[in-house]
Amino acid sequence: MTENTALPVQTLDAFVIGGGPAGLMAAQALLDAGRAVVLAEAKPTVGRKFLMAGKSGLNLTKDEPFEAFMAAYLGDAAHLRPMIAQFGPQQVKDWAESLGQTLFTGSSGRVFPTVMKASPLLRQWMAQLQAQGLDLRVGHRWIGWNGDSTCLDGPDGPYLANAKVTILALGGGSWARLGSDGAWRTYFEGEGIRLVPFAPSNAGLQITWSQHMTAHFGAPLKNTVFKAGDLTSRGEAVISSRGFEGGGIYPLGPALRDGASLKLDLLPDQTGQALTAKLAKPRGKQSLSNHLRKVTRLSPATLALINEVARPLPNDPAALAHLLKNLTVPHNGLRPLDEAISTAGGVPFDELTPDLMLKKRPGTYCVGEMLDWDAPTGGYLLTACLATGLWAGQRAAKA
Repeated sequence: MTENTALPVQTLDAFVIGGGPAGLMAAQALLDAGRAVVLAEAKPTVGRKFLMAGKSGLNLTKDEPFEAFMAAYLGDAAHLRPMIAQFGPQQVKDWAESLGQTLFTGSSGRVFPTVMKASPLLRQWMAQLQAQGLDLRVGHRWIGWNGDSTCLDGPDGPYLANAKVTILALGGGSWARLGSDGAWRTYFEGEGIRLVPFAPSNAGLQITWSQHMTAHFGAPLKNTVFKAGDLTSRGEAVISSRGFEGGGIYPLGPALRDGASLKLDLLPDQTGQALTAKLAKPRGKQSLSNHLRKVTRLSPATLALINEVARPLPNDPAALAHLLKNLTVPHNGLRPLDEAISTAGGVPFDELTPDLMLKKRPGTYCVGEMLDWDAPTGGYLLTACLATGLWAGQRAAKA
């Protein structure tokens, strides 16, 4: 904003702006170090995106070896290594259990609270932070810098804050209604801070269906291998009126964003040779469709998808087997940014010190989804948000 010295000024010790997991963890680190912490949140309550994510079962992290865990992070993710080495899957589990949560690990390695909700954990965490002296101020929106000061718009109007250290945890560019609207980008650009454009990540795929697919909206494609570019994901996706949604599609986001085609292996546990042999069996008077249904035992929704995108089907068994293991599904790209679970892009690491402090704004740190990193769902997103918040908070505490 334009420099204005007439605004009221508050002098603070440590200031955290943004009440998502990264901001709360930064506040935790500062409080643990004995700093006096004010946390400002634009919305009436903290952790809104965190709570929304927990409605379908709060996936805290993934229990797997460190190198396998790190391999899930894309882009300029090497900078995250020391942060996640310090606060990775085991530390996330220990932290959640210290807040009274009992956990379980699913067959995929994903870790959840037994209650499958975020609200009990968040309530206990906030009680702990406030018992340690956290000064929580809701309805206070960050609106950039005013000279050397931080400027916010609160219930009583704009004011300036001069803090010894400030940690920005303003989120990415998805789910604006929950607080992550990406509006902070304008203020960063005004300071000459280079940004990587936001792009949707962990988003549904847009596909234009014919009316014949209507009966299958809401049906899952199970046990399918999804491929795009160099990325492969085995899992499940749901056929929706707008395309595909679900964990089988989300990890392919980076390739799909770049325009890669989508291919499906509908029978990943069968080799092409074995499938060809099955399809080559005499079918008598059966139609090709009935023969295909009986031989493959694919679901009606999957069979409808095959006919939607690949008719007329080849009669040759080898060609048909190849099609079933390499089904190309035309698409129109990912769903819009605001519908994505998370976003790629943001503040690149070369604009930050190793402590996550902005080089152009000494004393101000950035954490969480503001940073330019990308990862699939499955516990990776939350773990990195917590890890970056802790990392910056600990280092800011020493300033």
